Amino acid sequence: MFAKELFTFGMLVVTSYLTLINPFGVMPIYLTATADLDVKAREKTAKKATLIAFIIMLVFAFSGQLLFKFFGISVGGFKIAGGIIFLLMGMDMLQARLSRTKVKDSEVKTYVNDVSITPLAIPLLSGPGALTNSIILMQEATTIEMKIVFVIGLALTMALTCLILISASKLIKIIGETGMNVMMRLMGMIVMVIAVEFFTSGVKDIFNL
Repeated sequence: MFAKELFTFGMLVVTSYLTLINPFGVMPIYLTATADLDVKAREKTAKKATLIAFIIMLVFAFSGQLLFKFFGISVGGFKIAGGIIFLLMGMDMLQARLSRTKVKDSEVKTYVNDVSITPLAIPLLSGPGALTNSIILMQEATTIEMKIVFVIGLALTMALTCLILISASKLIKIIGETGMNVMMRLMGMIVMVIAVEFFTSGVKDIFNL
């Protein structure tokens, strides 16, 4: 019976994170942000972004409530901050400015570091929803076995997300530069809509509307 409960909890962890992270929704932004990198650099970006997001969500799972209380941060405030980041990013995407014309070899490492942290790891992969989910699921993990299952489930989710992003880089060769510019502008509008939703949701949470 206990094994069945662990399996059910593990499935809850994987499905809830996949729904909140939505790696297929992250794909277009990942593609536009890494369009001018070679395959190796794009794969490194995907691996680094998912690893950073994994670490962030683990930290929030085990100490999220304490961090929020210590710094006086609310989930609503976190949503508003994420909304502002999304809004600025969406404006750049609408003007096709997110992806550089050319990334010099000497700048690749810095560019990969910047993009993998923001916007990929934060707030796309480890956004307010995923971080809140981390805190809630850890509260439900009342035994050591459940905590282990939680970590394994989160690791599997991030590994699957990484594989999806890496495979998505093949689309760049198919759709070409014009296709990337069209996709960037379309996704820019969608990202700005997401930003508004994040912002208004945060305002509602803060003012209990």
